[in-house]
Amino acid sequence: MSQHRSASDTPRDEVPRDDVEALDRSAPRPRRLRKVAALAAGGALVVGGLGYTVAAWTDSEWVYAGDGTGGPGIGTGTFEVQQSVTSPYTAGFSDYETAPGRGTVFTPGAQTLSPGESVYSGVALRTTATTSVPADVQVRAAVPATGVTVADAGGALFSALTVRVATVEVTAGGAAPTCTAAAFTAPTTIATGSLSSTGATATQRLAAASGTTQFYCFEVTLPASAATSASSTLQGRTAAPAWEFASTSVE
Repeated sequence: MSQHRSASDTPRDEVPRDDVEALDRSAPRPRRLRKVAALAAGGALVVGGLGYTVAAWTDSEWVYAGDGTGGPGIGTGTFEVQQSVTSPYTAGFSDYETAPGRGTVFTPGAQTLSPGESVYSGVALRTTATTSVPADVQVRAAVPATGVTVADAGGALFSALTVRVATVEVTAGGAAPTCTAAAFTAPTTIATGSLSSTGATATQRLAAASGTTQFYCFEVTLPASAATSASSTLQGRTAAPAWEFASTSVE
């Protein structure tokens, strides 16, 4: 009786070459080879039973803004302008940064003006000793002082008054000029006109660190034109004009 043998029962040397290659492809792979393939697909390589992964050295360098001694190297400057209203303007500098500010007293007769009369008062400005940058200052047009009670219904007296402002720069330690009519010569006069609408036509430079002092002389006049048949409406009134010195730092 003849017996049928399957390809798997046939000795390898009796199987045709093509069938041998087919058997090799279909035969189960050893477990070790499968593990190598799986590790390689996962980014690792097994050599001699050990696993290795690809890596790289890392390093970082930093710098900071310093002052050369271990402290911070970036900061802000300081900026402060102060005023004095007391002659000879060598002391008494302080801050009055909100309206109405500090009261400056005009020359005698300021509260009993007659048509054609003028009165005077001085103000000095400078930067503080710690201010690191110069300042440009501009005098703004007068406004009624807030919080000061006056007798001037309808603002008639305030509107009738005129103003002139003159300025002189003095270096640190210099003598203050006198605030009189003699101060108003070109080019020192920086404002002239109606009290309610006239501000300075130019700015003045203050040096940093109290290097210079700017003196301002204010002249307030009741014009001679007030002596009219209607002038009685201006009698017995009071006014309190306030001026802003607007300062801007200069780089």
